[in-house]
Amino acid sequence: MEIPAVNLKAIVLVHWLLTTWGFMAWLPSSYAWGNFSVLAVGVWAIAQRDSLDAVLMFLVGLTMTLLTDIVHFGVYYPLAEGLVERNRHTFRFSVGMAILSLLLKPISCFFLYQMYRERGGDYNVNFELETSVDSRCTTDSTDSSMPIRRY
Repeated sequence: MEIPAVNLKAIVLVHWLLTTWGFMAWLPSSYAWGNFSVLAVGVWAIAQRDSLDAVLMFLVGLTMTLLTDIVHFGVYYPLAEGLVERNRHTFRFSVGMAILSLLLKPISCFFLYQMYRERGGDYNVNFELETSVDSRCTTDSTDSSMPIRRY
């Protein structure tokens, strides 16, 4: 089964629209700053089609905003209890769009990871901490008569 290709522009546009609507009534400015700055990195990934770093940073940023959105919802949701009836509809719409954006972020992260692999990214993240230490001990010496000692 092949995974359908999703356009990066569509991901950025959908999340921009949902973030704008979600910020409309109840979320603090930190929600907007976090999400719109990550979407700016998404625009960078659109502009530089061959950049592996842009897609990886967009993927990591979208993952981080997924976590911060949950914190924002938990902290700021009870503050909107005493709204006038007219503002209550705006509040419900805004909450719905923010939650929809939150629900779409894991799906977007999955498609971004596919784009990261298509652009030449590794399948896994490997920091190679042990191999960098071992590589100093196993380097070839110009004097081949001396044995190599491993510690």
